Amino acid sequence: MFKNEYLQKVYAEVEARNAGEKEFLQAVREVLESLEVYVEKHPELEQWGVLERLVEPERFIQFRVSWMDDAGKVHVNRGYRVQFNSAIGPYKGGLRLHPSVNASVIKFLGFEQIFKNSLTGLPMGGGKGGSDFDPKGKSDAEIMRFCQSFMTELSKHIGQFTDVPAGDIGVGAREIGYMFGQYKRLRNEVTGVLTGKGLAYGGSLARTEATGYGLCYFTEEALNCMKNDSFQGKTVVISGSGNVAIFATEKATQLGGKVVALSDSNGYIYDKDGINLDLVKEIKLVRRGRIKEYVNQVPSAEYHEGCSGIWSIPCDIALPCATQNEIDEASAKLLVANGCKVVCEGANMPSTPEAINVYLENGVLYGPAKAANAGGVATSGLEMSQNSLRLSWTFEEVDERLKGIMKNIFHNAFDASKACGVEGNLMVGANVAGFIKVADAMLAQGIAY
Repeated sequence: MFKNEYLQKVYAEVEARNAGEKEFLQAVREVLESLEVYVEKHPELEQWGVLERLVEPERFIQFRVSWMDDAGKVHVNRGYRVQFNSAIGPYKGGLRLHPSVNASVIKFLGFEQIFKNSLTGLPMGGGKGGSDFDPKGKSDAEIMRFCQSFMTELSKHIGQFTDVPAGDIGVGAREIGYMFGQYKRLRNEVTGVLTGKGLAYGGSLARTEATGYGLCYFTEEALNCMKNDSFQGKTVVISGSGNVAIFATEKATQLGGKVVALSDSNGYIYDKDGINLDLVKEIKLVRRGRIKEYVNQVPSAEYHEGCSGIWSIPCDIALPCATQNEIDEASAKLLVANGCKVVCEGANMPSTPEAINVYLENGVLYGPAKAANAGGVATSGLEMSQNSLRLSWTFEEVDERLKGIMKNIFHNAFDASKACGVEGNLMVGANVAGFIKVADAMLAQGIAY
């Protein structure tokens, strides 16, 4: 519950205007609750209506995407782009292709992106987009026709100095390539309008690895500073098996951890001897197969239907990298009961509010998504810089910059938690640290933003 009347009023207005948008309301509530101490000390925020403006997107675009399948049948999907806040830079945020995509999901992701981008220290505002199109089971030609139709409309609203989308769930190098080609055809521009591009046409080395690597850099720094510890010798459970999970597995292993579980939307695998990452890469990145295929080649491993059971596996560190609200209160209690001491988030908002309360009540080191998974958008920002400079940095250069950004994000969040009187509460710290930069920029620019 809110103690501050201003925050209470703002949230009530958001609730009334966005009835039924549970993901968006969850994201807004978490941020506003974290800001209570800071807002009490800064009455100018209410005077200038900063929070009322912050929770309302500058622009929300919804459009029809019609495309033809290989049999000649026409299908219609919904496309979205939310341009949430540009106070500190052009809108930046990924495009998600998944049947679960709707206005609430896009708005929650765009709202989170405001603070995540702020935390990177790079000049990027918050945005997000996508469609309820499902790329699973579609041919390359069908995906290309969808992406071209989607970009035909989206191209009217984006640009390298306005809004720079990237990939997210369902959007990898293939989809970005199709969209970039269509953008060039329509605009006659070769620009840095999309990030996550192929290396041959303006992409950045280390972008594919960035979110997973960044998650582990953040976790390692938090372990070092808050617990005088590291990944070394720890058992790690990671949900998901896309880019984020795969490269979190790679980096966690390099740092001395043993990853014993991965999942996809159908179920999870458990390999007590440690995941064979080369095999997972071959299944998921080359064949685009299902994670259950792993046990066909590793008979000692186990496959279980259903995703939530992955959190029943005893571990020291849990890295949820699949999707929003994948860890509920019951799963969080299982993690704690089985000895988990660290939960850092690679997916966006993967823990429910009740799960977060379990972490905090039991002294779990909790790294919220907007801080812990910011490595992807940080490296997208570095790709934008390289495009503007017409330069390509080496993998080592990008990786070193990424590591520095993730360490800074941890320390900014930790320092803010101390300043708010809740030392070690990185959720409050990340929200406050991200908010201050955006709020200062909004105040400096008057009521325009």
